[in-house]
Amino acid sequence: MKQHRTINQHERRKGQGAVFGAAILWSTSGLFIKLIDWHPLAIAGIRSFIAALFLLAVRLIFPPRAGSEKNRLLPLCAGGTLYALTMISFVTANKLTSSANAIMLQYSAPLWASLLGWLLVKEKPHWEHWGALALVAGGLALFFRDGLSTGHLFGDGVAVLSGVFFGAHSAVLRIMKNGNTRDSMLLAHVLNAAIGLPFVIIYTPYFTVQTAISILFMGLIQVGCASILFAYGIKRVSAVQAMLTAMIEPVLNPAWVFAVTGEKPSASALLGGGIIIAAVAASSYIGKRRELRQ
Repeated sequence: MKQHRTINQHERRKGQGAVFGAAILWSTSGLFIKLIDWHPLAIAGIRSFIAALFLLAVRLIFPPRAGSEKNRLLPLCAGGTLYALTMISFVTANKLTSSANAIMLQYSAPLWASLLGWLLVKEKPHWEHWGALALVAGGLALFFRDGLSTGHLFGDGVAVLSGVFFGAHSAVLRIMKNGNTRDSMLLAHVLNAAIGLPFVIIYTPYFTVQTAISILFMGLIQVGCASILFAYGIKRVSAVQAMLTAMIEPVLNPAWVFAVTGEKPSASALLGGGIIIAAVAASSYIGKRRELRQ
């Protein structure tokens, strides 16, 4: 029994490490989206086209083991669609509001993951999740007050939707934890590439050395490698724990943007984002303490 518990803890640590690595790669998205002066859906489409080719190559080189990792059609399609919507809404939000607003609002996702994980996977939230949800609601109110005064209200709303889609995606991947979660990520990028294709044709992107390097990095590393890491990690930790582990992303994302472009979030956005991050981090800490006691 003790050996089994040790193995489970080891697997959870590997899962958390993989999600953490994915979050570091994701954190560079705001910077590269700002550096590429294209239509947001053209960025999302080309990035996902590159990522889809990369993930397909990985699948061909490292195919699922025979007789294992079979996916049910509905969770596969739902997971792929939700992640595609997550990427599209996040890229769009980055063009309509500040990078700090986009990422901090997206990181209300752990609370949506908690609620949807309860409904879909029966991973019941604890009291700290409900408390964090109340604080997140307060943080969101500050963002939307700021959005009204700066004209970023629509962009902030799209960023919140991105968080809802991301949380729902994590909950659906937990349903697929005995399947091949990488296929869901591959499907998401195929869908995203298909949605973005008309915008690539209508708003023909202008390529420079900077944009070419940026879009290749985003496709291969920022979402390609990150998708593999996240798909690996989500099989080993709960939906809400995956979201909480990824909290390094909203800290690093605006930092990269500020360091390169000088874009600063407003005081109201910083306060609202600080409340959201603190609430999610505190609920993660309390949950971890409970896990150790048990």
